[in-house]
Amino acid sequence: MNIENLPLSTFEYKGLTIEGYSRAAVQSYWRIPELKLGFDLGGSPWSFMGTQTFFITHAHLDHMAALPVYVARRRMMKMDPPTIYVPEATRDNVERMLRSWQNLDRGRMMCDLIGVKPGDEITLSREHVVTVFETKHTVPSVGYVVWDCRKKLKPELEGLSQDEIRDRRMGGEEVTQEIRVPIVCYTGDTAPAGLDGYPAVYESRILITEMTFFRPEHRKDKIHKFGHTHLDDIIERADRFQNELIILGHFSTRYHERQVENAVSRRLPARLKERVKLWL
Repeated sequence: MNIENLPLSTFEYKGLTIEGYSRAAVQSYWRIPELKLGFDLGGSPWSFMGTQTFFITHAHLDHMAALPVYVARRRMMKMDPPTIYVPEATRDNVERMLRSWQNLDRGRMMCDLIGVKPGDEITLSREHVVTVFETKHTVPSVGYVVWDCRKKLKPELEGLSQDEIRDRRMGGEEVTQEIRVPIVCYTGDTAPAGLDGYPAVYESRILITEMTFFRPEHRKDKIHKFGHTHLDDIIERADRFQNELIILGHFSTRYHERQVENAVSRRLPARLKERVKLWL
């Protein structure tokens, strides 16, 4: 049986499937099945239940309200407890929240709840790690970058025969070096300072970020104070984005989708517009 109980958009890019929904003050939830992870749980589509690892950017309800539902569903379906990463400053309160739901629901809220801070690194597998960086919002918040990690022969050893390389390795010499490529960055809600403080934001193959406001009459200083980004901020940074794909979402509910499309089409520089996908 196929249960479709929440809105969900899907986009495929170079072997990765991005799924999710994001609207300011409503719900934000994302996942990338091939990487076996998701970001934020403002809602919990039934299909997300099979993803065991989620990274939460901050504790606003539209980004975390469905966490108890997700945890409880996995227990109900006899799945392994999920692993949930949250900003370190919120971890204890999140744990208390889950305990309160456990008392109300009479069902155990089983999960591995881990607090993280900027600079932390999480190993997902031999091929992927996640790094944590600081974002700028009205509550403690972080963003995440997923890196592809590969072992490559050291440049100075290129040209040697396989036997020579084997002999050096058997002799205890490290013959490879790790090459890391940022493949996905997810910022959650942030003022532009959260973009500027971590170079991998602009270098990731895929960037998923917010553009809550776009109208010229909206004061950017007020928008930044409340931890959000304006279309003008994206335009001002047009030359910094090295990303192959930029997903913009989390639009204010004040806007109709067509208004967002028209503003971006009219104002975004062509060199950037061709790489931007609006998550509508």
